[in-house]
Amino acid sequence: MSATLVYMTAGSVEEAQKIGASLVERRLAACVNILPGMLSQYRWEGRVRTDGEAVLIAKTRRELVDALTGHVREIHSYDCPCVVALPVEGGNPDFLQWIADETAGPDGDTA
Repeated sequence: MSATLVYMTAGSVEEAQKIGASLVERRLAACVNILPGMLSQYRWEGRVRTDGEAVLIAKTRRELVDALTGHVREIHSYDCPCVVALPVEGGNPDFLQWIADETAGPDGDTA
């Protein structure tokens, strides 16, 4: 099992909570941290914008990233949501095992 952190953003804390709960309920993530109060500056549709957002960080397995991304794209309010995966290079083996235990395997089973 290769642990992965998935960084995402949402337009509100409420939307972030909806996404996070759905990911954990479906066992696509063992845990989702929600960090409210981020300010994003970006270019979209030819304009520079500044908006408040919430950050989500999901702990999952590498093999679930595609399914997690697909699910987020289905339920997210954005046309092009930020969903990027970052590999975990190490850490507390017990915590990494917990991620494996709490997420679905490729066939839908847990570890």
